[in-house]
Amino acid sequence: MLKFAIGALGAATLAIAAPALAQEEARIELMSFYSPSVEGNLEGNDATRKVYVVTPPGYDENTDRRYPVVYYLHGYWAPVEAQQAGFQIQEAVQAASDAGNDVIMVMPDGYSLRRGGFYSSSPTVGDYENMVARDLVGWVDANFRTIPMRESRGLAGHSMGGYGTIRIAMKHPEVFSSIYMMSACCLPPQPIDAETAARIEGMSEEDVANADFGGLAGVSTLAAWSPDPSADNFLKVDTGLNDDGTMDKLAEYRMAANSPLVMLPQYLPALESLEAIAIDIGDQDFLLEGNRAFMRELDRFGIAYDFELYEGDHGNRIRERIRTDMLPFFVEHLDVLVQPGTGE
Repeated sequence: MLKFAIGALGAATLAIAAPALAQEEARIELMSFYSPSVEGNLEGNDATRKVYVVTPPGYDENTDRRYPVVYYLHGYWAPVEAQQAGFQIQEAVQAASDAGNDVIMVMPDGYSLRRGGFYSSSPTVGDYENMVARDLVGWVDANFRTIPMRESRGLAGHSMGGYGTIRIAMKHPEVFSSIYMMSACCLPPQPIDAETAARIEGMSEEDVANADFGGLAGVSTLAAWSPDPSADNFLKVDTGLNDDGTMDKLAEYRMAANSPLVMLPQYLPALESLEAIAIDIGDQDFLLEGNRAFMRELDRFGIAYDFELYEGDHGNRIRERIRTDMLPFFVEHLDVLVQPGTGE
């Protein structure tokens, strides 16, 4: 009803109203949405998720205009507010608009009790995969003037978010058409040995709460990829450690089953359906060899992609490259609608 009422207003009325509605710069808002997919997880991660949404200049006053959307998945360890403090994603949206290309950009909270859900599906952590692919996309399309088609949606992410990007793209090709992986983690199978399993089995709640990045990463990946709702341990994970100190191969197989390097041949039609794939990583990044192994598999199966090896480490140039490389990639590949009265 409101849409038709606005359409019926005279030009003079619209001219008076426009200055009050003008949005001269990219605007970022921290909002929240409800994710049924995350509800009921054993860690108690909140199903009401935070999300940053950036709308481009002119969004408020151009009420007939719809926009492509870039979804950005942040990395491990820090909550979404800390990630945004480093990334400043509104700068990228502003730069794109200054170049004549307007997009909406969305960054959801991928944080968990163990500092990251790895955008995976687990009864322990919650279904972060469908939180993004189903719940978030549905909420954004319902609340913002998007172009609600896969051809106008892009997915990108850094580190844990780079892993989430390729995982979700392979499993939900109907949702996103183009992807950009930045310094993606966890592409080869993540190892679990008896020594690591015994260390995790012996951790107290205080140990877990005080663990550093390296000490907690194994816990977090087990929670995402080797969950066990019936486990005696408070972590609700299956470490694979047997009573005699040997390893149950099933835990190892579960970890491998969540590796994009292993998954890739199963999802060739999904990868082939993508409009474009981009991968970048710094020449000093500790994840470089894992990315190279993944690209060798892409080459083996004839999957086209763009790759850039740049001077940098795992995180020192991400803010810059979101603006100068990632978002321009999506501007090139995402479909836009012809805007009323412009012919453009």
